[in-house]
Amino acid sequence: MDLAHQSCTPCQIGAPTLTATELEAALPELPGWSVIDNHHLSRTLRFKDFQSALDWVNAAGRICEQEGHHAEFSLGWGRADATIYTHKVNGLTQADLVLAAKFVGITSSQF
Repeated sequence: MDLAHQSCTPCQIGAPTLTATELEAALPELPGWSVIDNHHLSRTLRFKDFQSALDWVNAAGRICEQEGHHAEFSLGWGRADATIYTHKVNGLTQADLVLAAKFVGITSSQF
């Protein structure tokens, strides 16, 4: 699929969400990510300190802005949580897989 090299494309309200089979096929490109209830993607990253976690969230936020597709973040000392799903369809779309794959490229080891 090469998800990380694709772009997020907006969907319309009522667009179909990805099936469990489609999500399963994408997981090899999304190390560290979990599919929760076939509704959203979730990942927790661990860091050596607060600043490193904040730097990762800022890097991920820049990707969100570039792609026009936004994740939800939770930040604490030594950790960052990311949740991704498409609010318009209340589930997962191709754009969510693409965004998660782009986040894989900014691993916690960089910070």
